[in-house]
Amino acid sequence: MSRRRGKAVEEDKAEIDLTPMLDVVFIMLIFFIVTASFVKEKALDVNVPDPSETKNNPPNPDKQNILLNVTANDEIYMGNSRIDTRAVRARIAQLYAENPQAIVIVRADNKSSADTYVQITDAAKEVNPNIQVSLVPYDG
Repeated sequence: MSRRRGKAVEEDKAEIDLTPMLDVVFIMLIFFIVTASFVKEKALDVNVPDPSETKNNPPNPDKQNILLNVTANDEIYMGNSRIDTRAVRARIAQLYAENPQAIVIVRADNKSSADTYVQITDAAKEVNPNIQVSLVPYDG
């Protein structure tokens, strides 16, 4: 009789109920699947036109547009001088005050990042929300 009691005690000690742990694991799995499906990254579509298309339609020289060149290293040039991203808004504001009909033309290298173009566009929109910003390819 003592043998049976000993086996019963051993069987009780060896048995672990895994059901609550599995319930928690499945609930966590469902939570991560549901939250991952709702997270969507926002992307910016920048379509640079072909150089052959823009050579046929050059900007109007009578308007004296504001021209910014962006190199492959994301360096911004206005004319022959390199300017910092923090100074872009001030330079655009100065030139826009002289010619309110001017548009901002950004000649960006294909290897430059879209972040630089967005910074230039934001700076131009701070000067005037209705200002037109055009992107053309830059081969230099």
